[in-house]
Amino acid sequence: MYTCANCTVLACANNEPEKMPKNCPMRNASVMEAARAGYDLPENHDFYVNCSAIEGLGYCQWPRLKETVEFCKRMGYHKLGLAFCKGLRKEARIVADLLRAQGFEVVSVICKTGGISKEEVGIPEEVKIHPGEFEAMCNPIAQAKLLNEQHTDFNIEVGLCVGHDSMFYKYSDAMVTTLVAKDRVLAHNPCGAIYCAEGYFKKRLE
Repeated sequence: MYTCANCTVLACANNEPEKMPKNCPMRNASVMEAARAGYDLPENHDFYVNCSAIEGLGYCQWPRLKETVEFCKRMGYHKLGLAFCKGLRKEARIVADLLRAQGFEVVSVICKTGGISKEEVGIPEEVKIHPGEFEAMCNPIAQAKLLNEQHTDFNIEVGLCVGHDSMFYKYSDAMVTTLVAKDRVLAHNPCGAIYCAEGYFKKRLE
């Protein structure tokens, strides 16, 4: 079992393979070799080199939104897809306007597209936000398929729910980046709970 999250050696980052723990993933030579070969594949090489270049060029200077814009420019993308949550439609409009101002064509699809009731797919009444009322289900598969139909070059996810985002990634033909990770309690800053996990948020996370 690999336990990198608890490693204090960091033989990988420090170029000290002789210090590898016994369960270090780097000891799995076949996986490491296959992964390394993957970066040479035509469908991966330029993508990986460019996103790594963005990491260096904007390091500790550019917010993620700026990094996303610059990456899309370096990749020569023209048509971008925006899959967003209804609760972040204002933010999605700001992002779409900014991307258009940078010369991109933007196709955006809201999570509630289709207008299908939650009951229709088997979501129990008692777990609805407002039981007894109509609630449209989130529809990440449709969001992905609609963007696929538009042949987007790259898709940007803005605030989809936990799990709904996973389904969007699964069905998207284009590569996807996450611009906003939804966290309704912490103004969409999930790290806030991590930073306070041993203090203010300890009981909330139990």
